[in-house]
Amino acid sequence: MDSDIKPLAKDSMKSTWRTADRSKWTHHHWALEVLNAHPQELDKEVPVHAKDEPIPHMPQWSLQRWVLFYSAIPLLLHQSYMTFTGRTLGPIATFNFYFFAFNATVIYQVHILRRLGHIYGFLDGDKHERDGVPDVGVVKVVHSLYKTTGSRLVLSIYLTYNRDLLPSQLNWFWLPLEIGLYGIILDFWFYWYHRLMHDVSFLWKYHRTHHLTKHPNPLLAAYADHEQEFFDMVGVPVMTYFSLRLMGLPMGFYEWWICHQYVVFAEVFGHSGLRMHLTVPSTLSWLLQIFNCEIVIEDHDLHHRKGWRKSHNYGKQTRLWDQIFGTCTDRIESVAENVDYVNVARMPLF
Repeated sequence: MDSDIKPLAKDSMKSTWRTADRSKWTHHHWALEVLNAHPQELDKEVPVHAKDEPIPHMPQWSLQRWVLFYSAIPLLLHQSYMTFTGRTLGPIATFNFYFFAFNATVIYQVHILRRLGHIYGFLDGDKHERDGVPDVGVVKVVHSLYKTTGSRLVLSIYLTYNRDLLPSQLNWFWLPLEIGLYGIILDFWFYWYHRLMHDVSFLWKYHRTHHLTKHPNPLLAAYADHEQEFFDMVGVPVMTYFSLRLMGLPMGFYEWWICHQYVVFAEVFGHSGLRMHLTVPSTLSWLLQIFNCEIVIEDHDLHHRKGWRKSHNYGKQTRLWDQIFGTCTDRIESVAENVDYVNVARMPLF
């Protein structure tokens, strides 16, 4: 079978390459295979649930633990190197080190979400299977992994990195507030850029590629055209950084690293379509929940099922701005009476 090399429409979401002739694979196909960065196993069943079946709850502490644990590993290694050698890491070495850590964490998160998918199934699973990595989009998916992480790191190192500071010298006093506000402020800028992409015809053409998937998987979180990638990778983070600086927050490199690990964790989880009820981890999640402004997986999943001038749920870290500007839509499977708070799910560390 050679469907991966025959000409296909650029908008095709057909995904057959994993069962195609491997001699026709490129190094991009092999990269996903070697990293085992697949959203599902081909030889394992995925449970299918009716819309009104109870949906398991995953508590905040389980998510917070995971993000903080994997955020801390590169910081501890960086701290140990500087402490025991007396040397500092220059910008290029810092980029390479955190670039590896960033991508390793994302790929491992994909591994865990795949495992959870085969346990709990996916939203809307009784109507549609999850989209795979499309045959025409393997290169785009692989490139998105390093373009997204790489550009954000270059930006952060340029704006915030001080080679003479140890990771332990990050501003611990402000860190909890920075974590909470980073997601909220970033989502303000993302909300309006995202909503305009849906409402303005000139901009929609740059966003439509991302909406080719109606039932996304984690690897499609950054599946987009170059113009959208630029705003995702550079525009929104820059606006967020300067907004927080104007508010008087320090936002050093190490604080940014932790804040952004929270953001990326939510982006990957939000495109997983996992059939579970969880709120995006944040130090201000408790406040968002009081005002019914927390976001769950189904919110962004429902967003993907609509497109040009028909969508809703434009936020990706919270529902705060959707609530304020009237663009929330009703949940279907994650409604309160359907959530199972007794048989809870866990985000495994390993």
